[in-house]
Amino acid sequence: MTPLVARSAHEAHLYMDLQPCGCGQGRFPRGATVLTLPDGELARRYAGPCEGCGTTREFLFRLPAGPVEVEQGFRYGGTEPSRLIDAGEWLWVAENHARGVPAGVAGLPEVDRRRCRLRLTAAVAALDEVVKFVPAGGARVPFTAVWTALGRAVYQREPGRFRAGRLAAVRSAYAGVLRRLD
Repeated sequence: MTPLVARSAHEAHLYMDLQPCGCGQGRFPRGATVLTLPDGELARRYAGPCEGCGTTREFLFRLPAGPVEVEQGFRYGGTEPSRLIDAGEWLWVAENHARGVPAGVAGLPEVDRRRCRLRLTAAVAALDEVVKFVPAGGARVPFTAVWTALGRAVYQREPGRFRAGRLAAVRSAYAGVLRRLD
């Protein structure tokens, strides 16, 4: 099995969730082990049974060679675009997280507000990932930045959502609701 390159554990777990089993189930309880690859580098192996059919699911991710810079706040990766998850998938993730936040969040009980904060934080981080695919000085995410069936479907459904200005406006709206929750 060729190890994949994930920029963070968050990205690795999201990638695994986006790769459904043959039965269609995406999530599975996963145990992790660190192992040494034939080239001497370290990798993390995630494995566990599919919740839908019991088939063993397994993923292998190469660990970074050096220490990972820790930033304040939730992030999926560094400054470079993902090589695992395409721009369309990131937008789909952002929209799904935001869709789980009801209107009028200010009046919610604290436990629900906490859940909404987590969802919006992940939505903002996913939108930040989409923006990384906009070329320097570019106005939009190019279609070449989507390589999965899900990513292409999201992009083709409404390509205007991939304009840099629109992505910034949506991110600002999510961040505004997040600030009101605090």
